[in-house]
Amino acid sequence: MKAVILAGGTGSRLMPLTSYINKHMLPVGKLPMIHHGIQSLQKAGIQDILIITNRQSAGMFIQYFGNGHQMKMSLAYRIQEEAAGIADALQLARPFINDGEKFLVLLGDNLFDEDLTPYVEDFQKQAEGAMVLLKQVDDPRRYGVPVFSPSGTILHIEEKPAEPESDLSVTGLYMYSTDVFQHIENISPSSRGELEITDLNNHYAAAGLLTYREISGWWIDAGTFESLREASARYWDKEY
Repeated sequence: MKAVILAGGTGSRLMPLTSYINKHMLPVGKLPMIHHGIQSLQKAGIQDILIITNRQSAGMFIQYFGNGHQMKMSLAYRIQEEAAGIADALQLARPFINDGEKFLVLLGDNLFDEDLTPYVEDFQKQAEGAMVLLKQVDDPRRYGVPVFSPSGTILHIEEKPAEPESDLSVTGLYMYSTDVFQHIENISPSSRGELEITDLNNHYAAAGLLTYREISGWWIDAGTFESLREASARYWDKEY
């Protein structure tokens, strides 16, 4: 299965560091943040990865990773010319994914301790729809929170709810097939003028086609100074 890593954005929560460096290249332990995500995908058997970033950052990714040969994988790159949302960036992957092919999408600042292989394998067996990974968190008001039906299916996802209906958060890892590009065409920009990934996932949920798995290992959205420090501490003593 192929993967798409979204590594653009402004990194506003990590200013002033991100005024001169893409946040996904900030050090986490002894390696750049995005390097850990790529290693997690490799461990799950994924060898073909597309990195989507902005014009200002492309050079540093290419200088560090090249075409992926040294990591025994294939890396390609696409440029998102303006920050128009995660779902908008995902449209750039259309030429990278073959018709009917399933693929994984990872937000480049999301780090996972757990082996992702079982979830990739489960999605490969799934007949249709999309899959998200959920994690129990202390403060779900900071994240997208699933609302469940009595039978346990996801009815929809609420983004940063004031009164969350559960303590589960949607992590920044999603799995789709090529029908996702048709779904993107059917969503409208949000109030901030962006095509939101939550709206995309809610299209699947409304059709009863959004499945999920709950992860047990730690998950860090390393987009703040506090979470960046926590991630670095967790990775510092790892062997590479």
